[in-house]
Amino acid sequence: MGTPSSDDNQGLGAGLRRAVLIVALANLSYFFIEFVVAQRIGSVSLFADSIDFLEDTSINFLILIALGWTVQKRARLGMLLAGIILIPSIALLWTAWQKFLAPTPPEPWLLSVTGFGALVVNLSCALLLTRFRHHSGTLTRAAFLSARNDAFANLAIIAAGFVTLYWMSGWPDLIVGLGIAVINADAAREVWQAARSEHLASLGNAES
Repeated sequence: MGTPSSDDNQGLGAGLRRAVLIVALANLSYFFIEFVVAQRIGSVSLFADSIDFLEDTSINFLILIALGWTVQKRARLGMLLAGIILIPSIALLWTAWQKFLAPTPPEPWLLSVTGFGALVVNLSCALLLTRFRHHSGTLTRAAFLSARNDAFANLAIIAAGFVTLYWMSGWPDLIVGLGIAVINADAAREVWQAARSEHLASLGNAES
């Protein structure tokens, strides 16, 4: 097979920009929906996931800005994005502590329905980014990992809603919220390691 032509690369770059913009706008839109519902029913997991949607919006807008940068600059931004991914986990820990002191159950049907809506958004975003996840290094990898991991988190939120329906307790929601924090921490680790490897490789290439 031959190497991709410049026209192919330009087409791929244009497609990536379009995909990243769509993903960013989709995440921003659902952030408002999920945040409002989380506040209404007092859900830790939905609150954490809504902040995660806002974080994903920031990541994708940053990617849109940085697509024309050098590999070294993109790798540095990738390390910054690893820190951004941890932000929802920090916000979650404070909310979870408050919920731990008073574990009141959220409204189960709204919890599951809102989680299902988030799942549809995240699966759509992950599918849209699948084609580009190895393009532009850690930037698109960060966006793809965020969408993929969020889909797993949404499945857990839906399950928590059904469990709460039969066992009226705040613990399922709290446990899922803490699980989302762990998923985000692992995604941050993956992005950091990949970005650091790219950064070191770019420095080696510059010296050679």
